[in-house]
Amino acid sequence: MNIGFYAGSFDPFTNGHLHVIKRSEKLFDKVVVGIGIHPSKTRRYNNEIMKNAIKEVLKREKIKNVEVITYDNLSVDAAKSHNANFLIRGIRNGMDYDYEENLASINEEISGLDTIYIRAGRLGNISSSIVMELVRNGKDVSKYVPKEILKIINEDN
Repeated sequence: MNIGFYAGSFDPFTNGHLHVIKRSEKLFDKVVVGIGIHPSKTRRYNNEIMKNAIKEVLKREKIKNVEVITYDNLSVDAAKSHNANFLIRGIRNGMDYDYEENLASINEEISGLDTIYIRAGRLGNISSSIVMELVRNGKDVSKYVPKEILKIINEDN
């Protein structure tokens, strides 16, 4: 069974993240979406609320072979604990590729897991940081995030 592990902060989860999941779920028997919880980073949105909202998005999209978890250790350790044999990363641009390629080399060295890149394509301009900058400045982000996530953003602001 091929299992892919898609790690990120997903703070908030965007349509770009959903695009990567939709592509990944066709490539793997199972995809585990791991919301990384890092003590040194402050989250904008509660991880359990985001986890449940992502599950709602997947249900609405009729995506069945994806599990959503939270973890607070290294991504490769969380991936291995879920029997993943590949890491999944979204690539938006050349800067992403350079960063991800360095990370993939280290991850492969310490875990033996290979990394699969999924191109963001037309959604390459979307990032959680850009979404939040737009929110802070009162702009509409409805075309950048699923409606379940927009509800959380609107409740918070």
